[in-house]
Amino acid sequence: MAEIVLVRPGRTEFDEQRRIQGTLDIPLCEAGTDDVRCLIDELRKLPIDVVYASPCQAARETAEPLAEALDVRLKELDQLRNLDQGLWQGRGIDEVRQTQPTVYRQWQEHPESVCPPSGEPVAAAQQRAHAVVTKLRRKHDGRTIAIVAPEPMYSLLHCELAGGSPRDLWKAPCEGRRWTLVANGKPQLAPTG
Repeated sequence: MAEIVLVRPGRTEFDEQRRIQGTLDIPLCEAGTDDVRCLIDELRKLPIDVVYASPCQAARETAEPLAEALDVRLKELDQLRNLDQGLWQGRGIDEVRQTQPTVYRQWQEHPESVCPPSGEPVAAAQQRAHAVVTKLRRKHDGRTIAIVAPEPMYSLLHCELAGGSPRDLWKAPCEGRRWTLVANGKPQLAPTG
């Protein structure tokens, strides 16, 4: 079975403002560029064979320098595109919590049962995560690969790789771990921040 290093892109202004990105194509901010430099230093010691990336600007701006520094191929996969959060995209998380408290609570506790207004059902994004993980595990059996994906796709992939149910899909990427190594279905600790 392939070992997978799951990587969050560097921060964007939307991350710092706690705004919902969804499929909006947002570039890295200055702090995000710093995140990428730190990420490269941390991941140099891992035997990564290839880097896969979500087709969004922040993921590309993270994956390109990572693949270049590791001297490996970079492949962009449409199946890694982020969850389309429809009319929530661009809105602040606190704004959604205040204006739609019932849906917000459901999103926090059982996101798999939610479809953002005019967006993609979380269950459909979970199916994409399952399909891409199955394909990549089979294709890279016995090797280590990296997948760069934004939240909430990162969390859906993590659940697919390590088990469990998705919770709190709007957690701030700047508050958690930048990457996680999942080997044999078990997440390994990675540095925070």
